[in-house]
Amino acid sequence: MTDRKLANLWFLLLNAVLCIITSWGLIPLQAQSIDFDKHIAPILVSHCLECHQGAEPEGGLNLTELAPIIQGGDSGTAIVVGTAADSYLWARVNSDEMPPKHPLSNQEKAALRQWIEEGANWGSGPLDLFSITTDRRAGRDWWSLRPLSEVAPPAIKSPWVRNEIDAFVLRRLQEEGLNPSSKADPRTLIRRLYFDLIGLPPTPGQVAAFEKDPSEAAYQKIVDELLQSEHYGERWGRHWLDVVRFGESDGFERNFQRENAWHYRDWVINALNNDMRYDQFVRMQLVGDQIVGGTEGAAATGFWVAGVHNTTVGGSKRMKQLARQDEIEEVLGTVGQTFVGLTFNCARCHDHKFDPISQTEYYQLASTISGLGFGDRDIPIPEEQATLAKLDRKIADLRRELAAIDQAARDKVIASRLQDSVTTTPPAALARWEFDSDLNDSIGGLHGTAHGQARIENGALVLDGKSFVQTQPLTKNLAEKTLEAWVQLDNLDQRGGGAISLETRNGVVFDAIVFGEREPKRWMAGSNSFVRSDSFGGAEETTATMRPVHIALVYKDDGTILGYRDGQPYGHSMRKSQLQSYSEGEAEVLFGLRHKPAGGNRYLTGRIHRAALYDRALSPQEIAASAGNAAEYVSEEHLTAALTKAERNHRETLKARISELAKDRDEQAAKATSRIYTLVAGRGEATNVLLRGDPDNIGEVVSPATTAAIDELSAGFDLAPDAPEVDRRRKLAEWITHENNPLFARVIVNRVWHYHFGTGIVDTPNDFGFNGGRPSHPELLDYLARDFRQNGFRLKWLHRLIVSSATYQQAIQGPSETDGRNAADVDAANRLLSRANIRRLEAESLRDSILYVSGKLNRELGGPSFKDVSVTLNSGTTYYEPIDVDGAEFFRRTVYRFNPRGGRSALLDTFDCPDPASTAPRRSMTTTPLQSLSLLNNPLVVRMADYFAQRVREEAGEDSSRQITLAWQLAIARDPTNSERALSEQLVSKHGLPALCRGLFNINEFVVIE
Repeated sequence: MTDRKLANLWFLLLNAVLCIITSWGLIPLQAQSIDFDKHIAPILVSHCLECHQGAEPEGGLNLTELAPIIQGGDSGTAIVVGTAADSYLWARVNSDEMPPKHPLSNQEKAALRQWIEEGANWGSGPLDLFSITTDRRAGRDWWSLRPLSEVAPPAIKSPWVRNEIDAFVLRRLQEEGLNPSSKADPRTLIRRLYFDLIGLPPTPGQVAAFEKDPSEAAYQKIVDELLQSEHYGERWGRHWLDVVRFGESDGFERNFQRENAWHYRDWVINALNNDMRYDQFVRMQLVGDQIVGGTEGAAATGFWVAGVHNTTVGGSKRMKQLARQDEIEEVLGTVGQTFVGLTFNCARCHDHKFDPISQTEYYQLASTISGLGFGDRDIPIPEEQATLAKLDRKIADLRRELAAIDQAARDKVIASRLQDSVTTTPPAALARWEFDSDLNDSIGGLHGTAHGQARIENGALVLDGKSFVQTQPLTKNLAEKTLEAWVQLDNLDQRGGGAISLETRNGVVFDAIVFGEREPKRWMAGSNSFVRSDSFGGAEETTATMRPVHIALVYKDDGTILGYRDGQPYGHSMRKSQLQSYSEGEAEVLFGLRHKPAGGNRYLTGRIHRAALYDRALSPQEIAASAGNAAEYVSEEHLTAALTKAERNHRETLKARISELAKDRDEQAAKATSRIYTLVAGRGEATNVLLRGDPDNIGEVVSPATTAAIDELSAGFDLAPDAPEVDRRRKLAEWITHENNPLFARVIVNRVWHYHFGTGIVDTPNDFGFNGGRPSHPELLDYLARDFRQNGFRLKWLHRLIVSSATYQQAIQGPSETDGRNAADVDAANRLLSRANIRRLEAESLRDSILYVSGKLNRELGGPSFKDVSVTLNSGTTYYEPIDVDGAEFFRRTVYRFNPRGGRSALLDTFDCPDPASTAPRRSMTTTPLQSLSLLNNPLVVRMADYFAQRVREEAGEDSSRQITLAWQLAIARDPTNSERALSEQLVSKHGLPALCRGLFNINEFVVIE
């Protein structure tokens, strides 16, 4: 080769190398002009802005704009344009002093130096920490925050492809040199389908029929039947309840049970069974009380209160504020992770470290839910209320007629009575408070202590609606009792303040004289959750603001409560439950507060002139004497004596009819309202940013709004800081479910995929942020999300599409041994889905299957939860202990089990059933020796093995061989092999049929879905 030819060859090779280097972007920066947005902005955002931005940047140096950079900070000018060597910023960076923990790379340093020397040209505007994604955090250009891409399924021609899902999956497999597996056998496939869609196994007959005809038409028919099954909602409702951490107790120290929380669970199940649009499903949970109201709206908004609630906070203002902020954070975390896959809660004390959510935005979101409240609500049922109103009118008419007869007789007796013949000696009390000069008990030792501004003034206890008096503990046990007080009110619009209360010292149990709580301007007997009390049906109060009125409540040993006003019966008596007793040293008296903890509408505003507590049920005569109206009291004996025989007979007829109607009314009243544990919305509060999350370090007031992380959506709600609570929640619901919110559809599609395949396309179902997983099939995720939206947000459509795919119907092994080894090397976690995943049954499906094959599954739908735990209240704390139970009411599906926090079941716990104290988007799947021990020795399993054997005998007769065959078919939908049959015969011969049934609960095929 000549020198010239050799030189040409080297020239061509050099050009080729330069072309390659250029294509790789490896040309030295000095050879190209610096592009600020491409080269410099990522450096400053990634390494510098976290400290050097905002109103108080580190060292006084703000790096978000060129002017403050040139101006510099506490150390003077930061850069000298055109001269890096004279620039303080460059000197600190070049010496690796800045950034302090992670110095810049040599290439980044070179870019920064070149930028300064080329004139420090700036980009289009101020830098924003959240504007771009770096290797340390997500920006607003993060993949999950971008609009849904319009992507078409790959044009792949393959007989394996059944629908669009398969086209995306097959392309990824081909890119990695992998092949999909063959179709699962009919038995495996139908078991997988049944457990996935309804959480129960198919019957042997259903398996046999599909094995005989495994056609596509037969398969689709089964899919349709399962999606229409009432058990579909139970299965998928359980998944949703995991995510929203639904529990039936408060958690924390007290952990009180929530007897009426089950309405939310039932609403979820019914909504899924009815295939409610997913966007409507979410809106109902956020603002159902505004959309439809009534029972359905209250049940749906049980979402807000499905989590823990601290009912025992510290006494100091700071501790209460911290507890409230903890609660807001927990709920916001659930809202963000459940619906949009964002961890809003991580921005409470500072800007989010990894996602584009600022601390200000967190408090804007906190403002939207600042009216959050937990508790029971009595929701009227309109048609039942109409029937109740008719009964009330009938009773009122009869009582007016009876009152007219009684009043005429009473007037007759009083007119003929001599004043000096009436006994006026008041009854003896256990404790009496005169309030002349102090708060002392004038009889015993139940002396009072003032809280707040409660004070003695002109012979009365003055209460300002923010204060109360608390006495020393009781010195004796009390059962029957009478509460008495002379009360003058500041106004008649109060709704729930207590005049005198007898309560356990923690305030959990109480009986009290209460004004206006359930009925405006009426007196009532208050009690914890109204378990012992209801309306007296007394007259409205009209004079208590002008003078003290005497109010007394009498508690009799049979649970009857009677009310008196100024010595006369007030309305009618009531009896809802047994008499509540109080123990020496464990109870106390309050004045001006319905019960502790203090707050809300529990305070009374007014004056208490005198009060007394009696350790017995006073008679009507004694009440009249104590009230100073003995002369006006007429006994039943004297009253009836003043009537003619005809009047007495008519009076008795009226009383009997009233008694009958009262019983009907009580029954109807129970049906006329639903008591539901749900959102009890209060006023939305003006919300401040709390610097570093500290309630004592208050920043600016913010308006209700959300995060600006999604460019396609406005973060503002156009609401004032003091906007009504209903407007705040409604705006939040609109933002979450907005058609331009790409996270809304992506998150639910991924969640459904996760439950079908064991792992989501994004393997962190609750976190689509920087710390979450990356999608294994991003185009497939967007395709499904967009198609899901276009198909009306119908979850059953999505299920049908997934289970109809060849991807879902694969066997657990590859098409060949070579393919299997290749798949294990390339994709050990099977994220690319070259085969089906083996999955263990979740704890609930395992228990349900045990009940099902034993023939004991109770398929009753909905209603109050069954309790297989004991509930013990001790010193104000609730304890839940598993108990051994037997009976149809306990053999319902596990989703209907009473689910308190900390009330674990040994069997469920062993198989990774999560405690509802926190959200569980993914179930742990452990394998431990305890699981085998539970399936051998748990009382439920042992009992069901006996029932299983009983079922087998009834259906197979006494032939041992037929019994063994049927037992295997019922348990795992196949006949035993020859060796399995031989071992089964030996086991039955030695230990009986229950031993075989118990053993079948323990084999892998019973516990595992292939």
